[in-house]
Amino acid sequence: MPEKRSYVGFHQDGHGLTALGRVVLDAWVFGLIPREEDCAGWDAQRMQQLLMQVNARWDEYGHLPSFLPEELRARHQEIYDWAMRRARSLGWNPEPDEDE
Repeated sequence: MPEKRSYVGFHQDGHGLTALGRVVLDAWVFGLIPREEDCAGWDAQRMQQLLMQVNARWDEYGHLPSFLPEELRARHQEIYDWAMRRARSLGWNPEPDEDE
């Protein structure tokens, strides 16, 4: 029987700006999970459910931060500014390299 894998959690997910890390960030933005929850140990099904909730919320705003109401836009800005500062401190470079 294959080993059941789980998400390591935002704080252990390298620099955090991975596909699953962004799901967690967006879930924080929309208040779907508290900021203290980083989804460590969540299985694929639970992460998929969270992704579906996040996508449903983004659908309401055309998937554009500029369409968010002021309160959500400010929360998005604060969370993503923090996440990018954190990622850079962990060695993330936003510039694509030659292989990307």
